[in-house]
Amino acid sequence: MNPSDFEARSIALVVDDNPESLGMVSAALESHGMTVLVARDGRSAINLTHRVQPDVILMDAMMPEMDGFETCRALKFGPNPVLAPIIFMTGLSDQEHIVKGLRAGGVDYITKPVELDEMIARLSTHIVNSKLIQSARDALDSCGRAILAFDQQGELAWGSQKALGYFSSIAGDIPMTELKGWIAGCVENPLSAIAPYAHGATSFHFVGVSIARDYLVKITLLEGASNEEKLRAAFDLTARESEVLFWLTLGKTNRDISAILDLSARTVNKHLEQVFQKMGVDNRTSAAVLADRVLAREG
Repeated sequence: MNPSDFEARSIALVVDDNPESLGMVSAALESHGMTVLVARDGRSAINLTHRVQPDVILMDAMMPEMDGFETCRALKFGPNPVLAPIIFMTGLSDQEHIVKGLRAGGVDYITKPVELDEMIARLSTHIVNSKLIQSARDALDSCGRAILAFDQQGELAWGSQKALGYFSSIAGDIPMTELKGWIAGCVENPLSAIAPYAHGATSFHFVGVSIARDYLVKITLLEGASNEEKLRAAFDLTARESEVLFWLTLGKTNRDISAILDLSARTVNKHLEQVFQKMGVDNRTSAAVLADRVLAREG
């Protein structure tokens, strides 16, 4: 693959509080056919990624209030982690700050003043690698494989769309210390000696180590999972949303669901709005049909 093939179709987000540096870097990237988004501070960068998914992010390390390291951690390890590789731009070339940037979730760094040819070369490489990885993740999704990748410390690195959606819906219920301890055991033991980790209706199976030293885990529902748990996994719902949807599939009205779950009618309506949005439907009938298919297939 030729890196230049990707540049014309790629979106770069440049985060820098220095207008001169911001303009110079943006102009260089645009001259190579890339679409450039700019942010003058960390909070603006985070908000931008909620609306547009960049292919690569260039991050100034030293910014007032929210510095680049904190912004990177929020982008990579927040509730909606970005997949784009983050490259730091910094005048801080000592080992301590380089390590700090990598630990915050960055993949590379370039020193200021920026050498434009070097910057373009590094961006091109990271964009190619990122898109190859994303293609692999998409392939996992298309095959129905729910795969999560963790680093050796047990921190979530990436995952297939299906797995990330389900994991985010149950993360609050899982004792993360236990899960991280199990992943540490995967690091230390041969594959044949590793038993799955189970919590509630969810089972985690270690499947191997990637070339990038990510620990790959398949997430599945245990046999005997309840209907609510099946709906929760299928549509990335919260526990309460899955309960509301389950009673909807039984033909219950909002008033019935309100009484059964001891919720106000307004709360039931709010839950259904979220359910419809996550399922990609706009009415009760469509939601019930999709839910019935899941329960018939999984049951």
